[in-house]
Amino acid sequence: MYVIQVATECAPAAKVGGLADVVYGLSRELEIRGHAVEIILPKYVNMRYDQIQNLQVSYRDLWVPWYGGAIHCTVYFGFVHGLKCFFIEPHSADHFFERGTYYGYLDDHMRFAFFSKAALEFMLETGKRPEVIHCHDWQTGLLPTMLFEIYKYHGMEHPRVCYTIHNFKHQGIAGENILRATGLGRPWHYFHPDRLQDDHNPTAINFMKAGIVYANFVTTVSPQHAWEARHTDQGYGLGHVLYRHQNKFSGVLNGLDYNFWNPQTDPLIPHHYDYQDRSGKEGDKRALRDRLWLRDDRKPLIAYVGRLDWQKGVHLIRHGLFYALWNNAQFVLLGSSPESGINDYFWHLKNYLNESPDCHLEIGFNEELAHLIYAGADMLIVPSIYEPCGLAQMIALRYGTVPIVRGVGGLLDTVFDRDYSDKPFPERNGYVFYQDDYPALESAMGRAIALWHEEPDSFHDLAANGMACDYSWNKPGEYYLGIYDFIRDR
Repeated sequence: MYVIQVATECAPAAKVGGLADVVYGLSRELEIRGHAVEIILPKYVNMRYDQIQNLQVSYRDLWVPWYGGAIHCTVYFGFVHGLKCFFIEPHSADHFFERGTYYGYLDDHMRFAFFSKAALEFMLETGKRPEVIHCHDWQTGLLPTMLFEIYKYHGMEHPRVCYTIHNFKHQGIAGENILRATGLGRPWHYFHPDRLQDDHNPTAINFMKAGIVYANFVTTVSPQHAWEARHTDQGYGLGHVLYRHQNKFSGVLNGLDYNFWNPQTDPLIPHHYDYQDRSGKEGDKRALRDRLWLRDDRKPLIAYVGRLDWQKGVHLIRHGLFYALWNNAQFVLLGSSPESGINDYFWHLKNYLNESPDCHLEIGFNEELAHLIYAGADMLIVPSIYEPCGLAQMIALRYGTVPIVRGVGGLLDTVFDRDYSDKPFPERNGYVFYQDDYPALESAMGRAIALWHEEPDSFHDLAANGMACDYSWNKPGEYYLGIYDFIRDR
């Protein structure tokens, strides 16, 4: 099968968040299975060009219709860790992708609407006719609309579109001028509740809604989050649209790169281990304690790795830290916040706990330390308020670190409570709590700490269950191929 991914990120060349990992991981899995995959990206001025091999001009004169005129673009080709990637560079006074950051500008809707149109124009002009175009998030939400309202009538009637939503919170709201810019025109046609009209602002269009309405199939990043998006406020106002299109909507759990996250071969940890022989994990725990000046005591080591903000349950992270110290455990934190007030609080907390031999806070991010924490910790807390998919719990399971998670989104699809899950014991791999309050977190942490102290063999069995899980891209790859087959044949 011939698949083209159209996205605004792809790890490691252009990465802001999890979207980049999905585009890379899924594309790599499809290629391993023998399918032809290409990726189309913007050519950002601040990409990691050291991660792109053999970058060269592929198509010098691409003219993209825009506002009744046309913008000249150059398209480059290169390999990102073996994946075939095309990078679109517009030569425009707007300098769409010659900015300091990827996102966060007032004209983002124009930038990415242009990118989506340029991707389609590139396919049209070069004769690329993929069986499936897979696009991602609000930035490419207009692509299915333009394909089926414009390009379908110019020789691109066969490609089908799979549209994946990674974050419902950011939907891409724009005014009528985007219709004129892209050549869609006909505002009387698109400003309709069943098409592109935003449900909260009747004078605006919604990119994400456009993707849902026009794509042949829509996915989000876990089955539980798909349910939440339809039935709770996690759909951020799009629940009724998803419900109307539920026959073409489902959740597919993201995968984890098992080559990068592999305790058998990880170059960033001092001791390697696997499911059969986990002795190296104790060595990593000692190395972590030595590095962070923690005392070598018979206590479980609990960790948090990630962003510090409301979504991640920052109040529960803070409480979990103190609960660990009050209950014969150690705690390590690696993270930072985009909000200065939260960062300042954790810096003060770091100074307050500076002399504690059982706690260390590292404000910021360090890739090597993150790997050592995943390998050396006994438990990892992930108390998110909402979590569409989540990778931290998958990494923890991969490294034999027992996750303690709040039962939302992808966390509920991957972690099954040792004491209360209805799954057979070999499939139980952690602890789950549901309320976003202190007693619920304490209950889950308390059960985990008690098991570590009182039944160490049972705790080791639980950790081994986690290592036996398969959250690689193998199963998601199968699911997506099934979706591609389904829409291709319709």
